[in-house]
Amino acid sequence: MIRSLYTAATGMIAQQTQIDVTSNNIANVNTIGYKKQRAEFADLFYQVSEYAGISSSDTTVSPTGIEVGLGARPTAVTKQFSQGNFKETGNNLDMAITGNGFFQLQLPDGTIGYSRNGAFKVDGQGQIVNSDGYKLIPEITVPENATAVSVGTDGIVSVLQAGETEPNQIGQIELANFINPAGLHSLGDNNYVNTVASGDAILGTAGLEGLGQIKQGFVEMSNVQLVEEMTDLITGQRAYEANSKAITTSDEMLQTVNGLKR
Repeated sequence: MIRSLYTAATGMIAQQTQIDVTSNNIANVNTIGYKKQRAEFADLFYQVSEYAGISSSDTTVSPTGIEVGLGARPTAVTKQFSQGNFKETGNNLDMAITGNGFFQLQLPDGTIGYSRNGAFKVDGQGQIVNSDGYKLIPEITVPENATAVSVGTDGIVSVLQAGETEPNQIGQIELANFINPAGLHSLGDNNYVNTVASGDAILGTAGLEGLGQIKQGFVEMSNVQLVEEMTDLITGQRAYEANSKAITTSDEMLQTVNGLKR
């Protein structure tokens, strides 16, 4: 059987992964805090008919060998944590991180999740939560009689209560960072959990020790660039078509061989 049939098939599978990743990026172009993904590939092992450097005579060696590759495979889908654009919302509980860091959230199973989505609300108990009701960690409770909420660039949360003229500090938002953010495991809903690859969370104060500052009244939008994604979509489609053409050509070659004896 012609080897190119299987080789081209691996190329089609690889390009399908590229299209899948690109499609997910495009689907999340307006998702708050979303970080685009990039598919990475590697060539498969090679079938060696002749090694380079073998003797071609008593006094010479072959400068090259004969190695035929067997295709390609996906090796990773990497999150790119570059900064997204900021969108002003005017909502006092919306926050964006200008730089490195993640908000900490308490997930339903009690574990800590991490997110770049800073669109927060207040629940029925006055606690600051995200859109799914996951509590911001450390927990911060806004008093019922609060008339205004202020969040400093260092994460200090203050409120102005009815009948008072000076704001009162009610807590401070603590950010988390990782040695390798790309190693975080995506849970969906803009949430991540740490893994062995990402390392444990490194907690700190916003604006210090390499952590970004917090900007109140803004959210960080997706870092997806549609022009880049559409270009990747086109190149992925053309590469897929080229691999399918290789399969068609191999099939025609087999058809020719089968027709030699009639």
